[in-house]
Amino acid sequence: MKRRTFLSVLMAVLGSTALVSFAYPLIRFLAPSGAGEKTQKMTIRKDEIPPGDAKDIIVNNTPAIVINRPGKGFIVLSRVCTHLGCLVEYNRTKSDLICPCHAGIYDLEGNVVSGPPPKPLQRFSVQVEGENIVIG
Repeated sequence: MKRRTFLSVLMAVLGSTALVSFAYPLIRFLAPSGAGEKTQKMTIRKDEIPPGDAKDIIVNNTPAIVINRPGKGFIVLSRVCTHLGCLVEYNRTKSDLICPCHAGIYDLEGNVVSGPPPKPLQRFSVQVEGENIVIG
């Protein structure tokens, strides 16, 4: 193989690799694979979560928390902080959710009370059917 041919083939391979490494993330950004995913329903018994208490669950591969708010009923929120993705913790004594990484605080509706989080926590749909809580 001549030197000129070898260099041409090498440049074609390197150029193709560079093009694919740029194009693939761009395509994944413009058309994320999870855009068409359906949510799966899950059921929990109401008596597992007394008023004022909470239970950690996983909803569609997302860590979430079911909170039984006294006088307001159940709510299901993502535990993933909207700031940097740390998992928020339920604080029973203050009735709020705290991000341990940067002290972001959310109320029991998932709204930002203080700290760096830019937006509220994701809410999941929830229905109470008899003695069960249906999530999703």
